[in-house]
Amino acid sequence: MIFYYFVAAVSCWIGLKSLLGGFRFAAYVKRETNRPLPDYQPFVSVIVPGRGLELNLADNLRPLLCQDYPRYEVLFVFDRADDPAVEVVEQLQTNVASRIIIAGPATDSGQKVHNLRVATTRVDPESEVLVFVDTDARPSQEWLKQLVAPLADEELGASSGYRWFIPKKGGLASRLRSVWNASIASALGSDRTKNFCWGGSTAIRRTTFNRLAVNDRWRGTVSDDFTITTVLKEAKLPIHFTPNCLVPSVGDCDFKELFEFTTRQIKITRVYASHLWLPLLLGSSLFTIVFFGGLILLSVYPRSSVAYILAILFALGATKSFIRFRAVSRVLETSTRDLVAHVLLWPFASLLYLYNAIVAGFSRRITWRGITYELKSPTEAVIISRDSQ
Repeated sequence: MIFYYFVAAVSCWIGLKSLLGGFRFAAYVKRETNRPLPDYQPFVSVIVPGRGLELNLADNLRPLLCQDYPRYEVLFVFDRADDPAVEVVEQLQTNVASRIIIAGPATDSGQKVHNLRVATTRVDPESEVLVFVDTDARPSQEWLKQLVAPLADEELGASSGYRWFIPKKGGLASRLRSVWNASIASALGSDRTKNFCWGGSTAIRRTTFNRLAVNDRWRGTVSDDFTITTVLKEAKLPIHFTPNCLVPSVGDCDFKELFEFTTRQIKITRVYASHLWLPLLLGSSLFTIVFFGGLILLSVYPRSSVAYILAILFALGATKSFIRFRAVSRVLETSTRDLVAHVLLWPFASLLYLYNAIVAGFSRRITWRGITYELKSPTEAVIISRDSQ
């Protein structure tokens, strides 16, 4: 029991530090969402890499064509002309300049990265800012203006938002995915040296992109956002997190899809940001031993002080989840059911992180949009197989 009490004390200390981080995140979101936007609205190229159909695709793409922004173009990029998503794009009527680019199959990088590399060479010559967005994101009408505005600061490397999963029909797997993802969102904040770019909502000046040779650095990679983050940190350029650009990803998943998605994310992290993998493995292991191991101990020794430890641990995590959810609710429409899920399911999200981290320690093979890759290193990805859509 001495060992248990020791690791429990460490876990509670980590939980307290995490809660303080939750308060900082909430304060930052409040401060940033109340801040007036800089008057910076240059011509922008919005690049949308895609592959295959997904639920609510038209609803996700339509907002990109009706942004409250004066001058911009939208480039939809696919690997094949017969991709069924091409027809969806063609049916979207708009007055905004938009183009469909066929990038062809990738050979030396991930397909998404290949699409981006081709598209960035075909933007309008007048374009001053490149914006990247994923097809599963559903941005608001103000999204582009809010994402680009921080780049008025020429010393800034990039401006980024992040995803927030919103279950459509609900279900345990869908809500657990949202809780799992939320802990990553609250890692962003005021410290621009620690922020990262999320490929589903990132803006970067074209001059910065070209000066840092991002297109060349993408060669051989699967993760566009980890690579941009690495390049910017090497150049000591700060990354601004824009809370107003937290974008909803609306939809549901089953448990198979939940495990596939979360494990893929941690496998990519293991390869592209290996310094984050070990703390994740150790931290989630520690919590699992204390919390879930404590539940077992409590069943054996029901009158022990373990119950107080579990109550403290749960209260710390639940409070942070509540604070984070209320902060995000300033930006996105949320529901009470989702709030309850975030408050109650967070221990199981930690358990899921442990599973993800263990699997990532033994495998570097991922399947993404029907293509299977072996991640040899941060600069080498081998395509193992490709579906025929």
